[in-house]
Amino acid sequence: MAKKIQDSNFWYSFLLPYVNWHTRTSYRRFEVHGKENIPRNSAVIFGVNHSNTLMDALVLLSADNIKKVFIARGDIFKNPIVAKILNFLRILPIFRIRNGVAAVRQNDDSLGKAVDVIHDHVDLYLFPEGTHRTKHSLMRMGKGLFHIAVDANKQFGEQSPVYIIPTAIEYGDYFRFRSTAMINFGAPINVTEFFKQTTEENEAANINILKDQLSEEISKLFTYIPDDDDYDAIWEIVKMKNEKRAGGLYKKMLRNRATVEKVLKYREEQPEEAKNLFGRVMDFAQQRRRQKISVTSTAKKYPLLNSLWKLAVLLVGLPYFLASTAVQLPTWLTTLIIRGKLKDPAFGNTVSYGVKFVLSPLVFIVGTILLFCFLPWHWALGGMVLLFFSYPLFVDYQELARRWLSDVRWTFKKKLRKQYESLNLNTLF
Repeated sequence: MAKKIQDSNFWYSFLLPYVNWHTRTSYRRFEVHGKENIPRNSAVIFGVNHSNTLMDALVLLSADNIKKVFIARGDIFKNPIVAKILNFLRILPIFRIRNGVAAVRQNDDSLGKAVDVIHDHVDLYLFPEGTHRTKHSLMRMGKGLFHIAVDANKQFGEQSPVYIIPTAIEYGDYFRFRSTAMINFGAPINVTEFFKQTTEENEAANINILKDQLSEEISKLFTYIPDDDDYDAIWEIVKMKNEKRAGGLYKKMLRNRATVEKVLKYREEQPEEAKNLFGRVMDFAQQRRRQKISVTSTAKKYPLLNSLWKLAVLLVGLPYFLASTAVQLPTWLTTLIIRGKLKDPAFGNTVSYGVKFVLSPLVFIVGTILLFCFLPWHWALGGMVLLFFSYPLFVDYQELARRWLSDVRWTFKKKLRKQYESLNLNTLF
């Protein structure tokens, strides 16, 4: 009997904890919400927004220890060696018309395997938008996910209902390594029940209904902003309003959504005033970036005090940072070189993850050997522990230093601070 993509594999299971650990440590904060919404021992397909390249799949993979299979765009399977690696990673291809008619014909095989995956009650994850985009929005969805759901329902829906789980990933920053990540699972869409109750006989029309429903449900699970001419201004307002308020990632997302709702209402009721405000917001954002001031600094009432405590932390941590810099220099320089050659900056965090994944164990092994060669064992043991945490510290220290400099600049930019105050965001929203 041919081996299925979802079958257990020793080497996959052996490597998985290492992969997941690296994913989790690629974020300062990582949260998972809504797992109670997932029907277990059922046929489930997860439809997920796609905003941060390969990191989306890695983040989903590390959400729990439940077996998962992914579907990715078929053009990355062109190289036979890469195709074998992706198959080992439990990733199936799905092709689009742009890949050619011959390639699209291969979809029947992939769709059949996908149906078999969920028939075996293994979680199947798809990104129905088809491509990534670093925005708090959604693109038009393709039909692949829904064809799988329809075929699965026809084959075994009466015995095991088929569900689509709306899923959203929200990042604190799409481009900065060691930011934050949150996964939010929504209420399941019962495909089997939908087809029992629908009065529409045309399958294509029913798929369009499911597409609209999934898109609407995903948009409720993260900070969703309509992708129109005002997107950038609205996102700037959301960041300035909610960047530093206390609470976890889920509460922050709820505050973001509330702010978006207020801004959209303001735009609807006072379109001219909103247009004027958006223009001033974007002008402020341009000035802020030009002067290298972080949006986190603008949220502080007393930036000088904030800069002082940051300076104290930086001074205390400086010896550890210098040691970490010496140790992690190969990883850092390799990452900078590769990221500097990227055509799409959205792949930046994927590169940072990949370099860290490959070089971290080498740095740790070599560093540990040197420590035990030149230091007493108890000092070497302590150094080994510090070495283990050196890369996250190295990255976080740089981020803290960047924010400290931003706070200092913001403190002495009186004209820019007056420009910010004139926006009157706290009163409006």
